[in-house]
Amino acid sequence: MASLRKPYFAKILGNMETTRRDFLELALAAAATAEAQVSSPPWYLRTYRWGQTNITEKDPEQYDISWWREYWKRTEVQGVIINAGGIVAYYPSKFPLHHRAEFLNGRDLYGELAKAAHQDGLVVMARMDSNRTAEDFYRAHPDWFTRNANGEPYRAAEKYITCINSPYYDDYLPDILREIVERSHPEGITDNSWAGMGRGNICYCDNCERKFRAKSGQAVPRRANWDDLIYRQWIMWNYERRTEIWDLNNRVTRAAGGVDCIWSGMNSGSVSAQANSFRDLREICHRASILMLDHQRRDNATGFQQNGDTGKRVHSLMGWEKLAPESMAMYENGRTNFRAASKPAAEARMWMIAGIAGGIQPWWHHVGAYPEDRRMYRTAEPVMKWHKANETYLVNRKPLASVGLVWSQRGTDFYGRDIAADLVDAPYQGFAQALIRARIPYLPIHADDIDSAAFSVLVLPNVGGLSDEQCAAIRRFAARGGSLIATGESSLYNEWGDPRADFALSDLLRVHVRAKPVRPRALTTPVHTYLRLHPEFRARVYGPRTGKEPPITSNRHPVLKGFDDTDLIPFGGTLQPLEVEQGAIVPLSFVPEFPMLPPETSWMREPDTTIPGLVVSESPAGSRVAYLAADLDRRYMRELLPDHGNLIANLVRWASRQPIPLRVQGAGLVDCHLYQQQHRLILHLVNLTSTGTWRAPIDELIPIGPLHIGIKLPEGIRARNARLSVSAGAAPVKMNEGWVEFTVKSILDHEMVVVS
Repeated sequence: MASLRKPYFAKILGNMETTRRDFLELALAAAATAEAQVSSPPWYLRTYRWGQTNITEKDPEQYDISWWREYWKRTEVQGVIINAGGIVAYYPSKFPLHHRAEFLNGRDLYGELAKAAHQDGLVVMARMDSNRTAEDFYRAHPDWFTRNANGEPYRAAEKYITCINSPYYDDYLPDILREIVERSHPEGITDNSWAGMGRGNICYCDNCERKFRAKSGQAVPRRANWDDLIYRQWIMWNYERRTEIWDLNNRVTRAAGGVDCIWSGMNSGSVSAQANSFRDLREICHRASILMLDHQRRDNATGFQQNGDTGKRVHSLMGWEKLAPESMAMYENGRTNFRAASKPAAEARMWMIAGIAGGIQPWWHHVGAYPEDRRMYRTAEPVMKWHKANETYLVNRKPLASVGLVWSQRGTDFYGRDIAADLVDAPYQGFAQALIRARIPYLPIHADDIDSAAFSVLVLPNVGGLSDEQCAAIRRFAARGGSLIATGESSLYNEWGDPRADFALSDLLRVHVRAKPVRPRALTTPVHTYLRLHPEFRARVYGPRTGKEPPITSNRHPVLKGFDDTDLIPFGGTLQPLEVEQGAIVPLSFVPEFPMLPPETSWMREPDTTIPGLVVSESPAGSRVAYLAADLDRRYMRELLPDHGNLIANLVRWASRQPIPLRVQGAGLVDCHLYQQQHRLILHLVNLTSTGTWRAPIDELIPIGPLHIGIKLPEGIRARNARLSVSAGAAPVKMNEGWVEFTVKSILDHEMVVVS
């Protein structure tokens, strides 16, 4: 009996041991899974590549889902944006006024696509476009729609524009969001037109009248008047409402789908566009878990580099650990939109690359599920595959730049007003363009964030509207030894665009106005004016002589480096007299207009004045300050005169005191983005040379090279090799007094160098 029982109990004990091992293994596996789930970042921090097929009402009859699933795989997307509802519903909504796509015929196209994407392991963002409806909706709820001063509804084409202060936004849209989340469980929701009617029109519906009066005690202003305190309140009230909508929609989606089911409405990369639609970019970036950008093309003036600037701007606000995917059109969307035609591959590719270099995540975008111009399907794939292969180096990195370019959305509103493109955008873009041309890395910095600035040089490109506190922050920056460059009317107006009696920063700039400022005007056609360089050198420079050449009294200031062979540079604007404090230096003075035609009359009546075009000084704290009264930054944006770009670059190099930590020598226009990531450097070089040759759109790329590069090594970085991630090679490196030096032989569209 005992002999029988021993094997039996041994078997039981063996089984118990096996069960215990299995249990322990399962428990450990479960714990590891739970730990991985806890440690794994949420989807909005790890979805780097996106795709969108913007569905038309015809597409339910022609959507080849299997083909698009294969396209998702070929383009390495991790997330897709799928049309769900709003103007058009692509699923059988339970809300009768939620307009179904004309050819939907009861189908749940959105749901089918969301299911397919989830089966393929992709993140889904349901897309809305919700600021207008069809007429039947308007007839059912006329009190939910915008009205002009005559009580008539505002319309966009055949649609009616909803009012952002109505129950449409407070009640109806939240119900739609809940329905979408509960039906198909998308990871998040985005909206193309979430901010309602823009600044160009004023709504006088009962909702707006009632809510604005409750806020301000006043009626909605009858017209746009920037000097009217009520109109200013109305502007700020509209901003607040958009921020409320952002918070409301996030509460709704998170309550319906969990803490990571976020709502993120689309935003523009243009500050002026944000201002015109009351979307406060700084507030939004501070709130956004992921920023969905709807910023799709360049123009001839700003070039592809504006997309790199957009990436740097939004990350400077939201942090470099977050993601900012951008809708990148594969269809032709230049001055004329041809949505069924392919954008030239070179144009689309360069826009993608320029954005990626600035920290944007790629997101291809097609309109319609059945475009007949099949060329567009080949454009995104190589860029997306390269991005996948190099994604480690394209996220979670810190930019290295010693120059901060200041901007302010409030300045765009209240100083720029109706001509912000000339007063605000052009000076910023012109200064940025000069820095790019000089291969000087920079970062945008908001005027409210100056106290956190770690730059050696701060630039105010005609930042006319600054508050007292913002000016105080600039003084604190200078007191820490930071240098300052200000142009045009910087600090001459307050945050509301009201003129001050003098520059608020006159103590730093060392200049004072002599007359009350007059509201600035839009940039005009250049007039025939010049700037005179001091001291004048023509007595020693090759050329004709009269015997009346002024004697050379001293050397020129370093900001005039490279101008030895001229005593004049073109200007094109006008200047007013200023009082310059003793001890400040005036290297440039104003030469007033004189006849240009006929040539016989084209001689200077007044060869020089005491009106300063540039004033430079140094403070006891070591801060260098330059005040460029001549608006060469915004003129450079329009005329691109090399003299203007060279002078701006000279100002920055002088102000920085130390050498700029990047040197790039060689021909071509190159946008340089320098980053540090752990113990390595990442230099992303974007070849913009083609944009200087071809107007948009380009269809040919011009290679450049060789480029000889030097990077000042930050502490803790050692440089043994330089890997070229585009040309798939390596560049020999050498060390030279704390600098790493190497050569990139050729660049077609871009090159990313990883130095470690």
